[in-house]
Amino acid sequence: MTAEPTLYLFDGSNLFHAGAFADREELVDRLASFVALRGARGVVVFDGAGEDRSVGPLEVRYAPHADDVLERLAAEHRRREAVLVVTSDAAVRGTAGQEVRKQGSLAFLPELGAVEHRESDASRVRDRLDPETRAALERLRRGRER
Repeated sequence: MTAEPTLYLFDGSNLFHAGAFADREELVDRLASFVALRGARGVVVFDGAGEDRSVGPLEVRYAPHADDVLERLAAEHRRREAVLVVTSDAAVRGTAGQEVRKQGSLAFLPELGAVEHRESDASRVRDRLDPETRAALERLRRGRER
């Protein structure tokens, strides 16, 4: 049995084009939620230019060649922790090393969809407030205290 990954490496451009995301930010938000719910860390690397940043346990990076960064990160971490590379790029999957688990982008998308949080109407706070409290909060929201 293989250990649960503690580090997920995502080919951002590959995943973005495989899924139906409105923009890169939606993908980043979903990936950040995914790794957070698993108590893991993640790195998503996009081809091109952008500002590197962290979103919770997810690092967002940009590089002229994302594949090179993913291969390097897999090589650096594969002996110290359980790593999963998510890409459909055969070259990256081939060079990541035997110790690294690999998953194609299309195969991974259903797992990513499972982290989506949807609230039913019955769980909304506003539906549990009495009309007077709701009216007072609405006045505050609009900048009128009384």
